[in-house]
Amino acid sequence: MHPAKYWEALAGNKVRCLLCPQNCVIKEGGSGFCRARSNHGGKLYSENYGWATSVALDPIEKKPLYHFKPGKPILSLGSFGCNLRCLYCQNHSISQQKTAGRYFDPETILALIAQFEDNVGVAFTYNEPLIWFEFIFDAAKLIKEKKPEASVVLVTNGFINQAPLAELLPYIDALNIDLKSFNDDTYRSLCKGRLNPVLETIQTASKKCHVEVTTLVLTDTNDSPEEIGRIAEFLASVDKRIPLHLSRYYPNYLLKKPATSGDVLFKAHAAARKHLDYVYIGNHPEADTNTYCPNCGNLLIERKFYFTKNHLQEPACPRCGEKVPVIL
Repeated sequence: MHPAKYWEALAGNKVRCLLCPQNCVIKEGGSGFCRARSNHGGKLYSENYGWATSVALDPIEKKPLYHFKPGKPILSLGSFGCNLRCLYCQNHSISQQKTAGRYFDPETILALIAQFEDNVGVAFTYNEPLIWFEFIFDAAKLIKEKKPEASVVLVTNGFINQAPLAELLPYIDALNIDLKSFNDDTYRSLCKGRLNPVLETIQTASKKCHVEVTTLVLTDTNDSPEEIGRIAEFLASVDKRIPLHLSRYYPNYLLKKPATSGDVLFKAHAAARKHLDYVYIGNHPEADTNTYCPNCGNLLIERKFYFTKNHLQEPACPRCGEKVPVIL
């Protein structure tokens, strides 16, 4: 166990965790909603500090990040626990229970980054990385001090309070934030969370880092062109160049709705493109996942599954000179 940050002591040896909007009140010997933070002796500890359950070298497009270091691999690590309870979680085996793994200290992560050829850095992903806060903060800070050219990436649900987010962001290069719905009732019923904190995270992070957003399009839930349009309209109010990934849902974990149809996905794509320059469909073999210049339509980055061919030498269209939000 490792001493946690962002908590306050309460009467009766209880503590209140202030890391995320769940704001759990935890009794002596108990754990928070995320299963990764616990009260021992009236103090809050991180139970997953340095504890990795999943380690892989992934294409960065798998995060998915399409406009950040295209075509490059990235070391990817996950732990256990999550501060949401999504009924359709594809990683429920590690997000919804404590899981076996191995311990890494921040120095080990720094060394691992250099062991893989062409690796651009490290992505904290698979389960919810923000409840791994203390470890990610220490590792990211060390990486930026010792190897500043290495990228630190978060693949996150964005459900975090603003104070810890502000402390962490100076050490983060890119985030993919999962915006599950634009309906607070859906967040509460399917994920046991709330919408507004995630919107605040997108607004805050986009001022400091590269941000892309993913929405899993759920059958008969958040799949109407109207709701997808509201998601895109919100993102456009932040920056119309934020890439939006509309990912196809398949039945998983506790949710058994039918898989999202291709027709629904393509209608959702059309609704989002009315507001945003870059919208991608994920998990569908017929979808065009290439990146085109929004000004002249020139092909900039080709993608087929996880094979990527980048035609950019700089973040601008070679045909018309339009600036494009791609970090090379």
